[in-house]
Amino acid sequence: MIVRENIKKRTTVEIVLIALVLLSVVRQFFLGSYHNMFLGILTLILFMIPELIEKKVGVVIPTGLKSIILIFIFAAEILGEINAFYIKIPIWDTMLHTTNGFLMAAIGFALIDLFNRSERFSLKMSPYFVAFTAFCFSMTVGVVWEFFEFGMDWFFHTDMQKDWILPAISSVKLDPAGANNPVRIAVESVVINGEEWNFGGYLDIGIVDTMKDLIVNFIGAVVFSIIGIIYLKQRGKGKLASALIPQVKDE
Repeated sequence: MIVRENIKKRTTVEIVLIALVLLSVVRQFFLGSYHNMFLGILTLILFMIPELIEKKVGVVIPTGLKSIILIFIFAAEILGEINAFYIKIPIWDTMLHTTNGFLMAAIGFALIDLFNRSERFSLKMSPYFVAFTAFCFSMTVGVVWEFFEFGMDWFFHTDMQKDWILPAISSVKLDPAGANNPVRIAVESVVINGEEWNFGGYLDIGIVDTMKDLIVNFIGAVVFSIIGIIYLKQRGKGKLASALIPQVKDE
C-alpha cells in the first residue's frame, strides 16, 4: 500500500525523468563508462532532495517548483556532464546558474517564511525583508559554489571555471609613464612555451566565467524575490506564486 501511494504521488515529469536516468545508467554500464554510470546513480539520489526538504524543514514543495528542481538536476548531471551539453551548448552553464539562483532563493524564502509564521518567534518580518533575505541566501550559495569551483581548479587542476578568449587587454600596468591610465592593446595571438597560438585573443583563466555565473545567479534570485513579494502581498492567492512558493505545513 505504501509503495502504491508513493507512486501515485509522483508527477508525470518525475516519472519520465527517472525513466530517462535509468536508461542512461544502463547505457553507460554497457558502454563501460562506470564514472558516468555512478553520475546517473547520484542523479537518482539527488532526485530525493525535494522529499527530504519537505520532511526535514516542514514545508510542502508545489508541483511546479518540484518539477523545476528535478529538471535542473537532470540538466546538470545527465545532459550537462554525461552528454557534454556544457561543451556542446555554450549557454548551457549560464541557463543552469540562472535557474540555480532562482531555486536557492525559493529555498531561502521557504526557510525565512517558516520562521516568520512560527509562534516560537516573536519577530515578524515584512514581505520585502523576507524577499531580501531569500535573495541574500541565494547569492551566498552562489558565491560559496564559486569558491568550490576555484578550489577544485586550484588544488585538483580541473576546469570548472571555464576559460574565455578575450580579444584585448586594458591595464594600467602597460602605461609607460607608470601613471594610473589604462592602456588598451588588442591581442591576436599568444606564445606559450615558445609555441604560437592564434586564439584571436588571450586566455582568461576563469574570471569572466565566475562573474558571469554570479550575474545570472543575481538575475534568478531577483526574479524569485519579486515573485515572493507578490505572493506575500496577496496572502498566497496568486496562481503563479502559489505554484512556485514552498508552503509551510500546518501545525
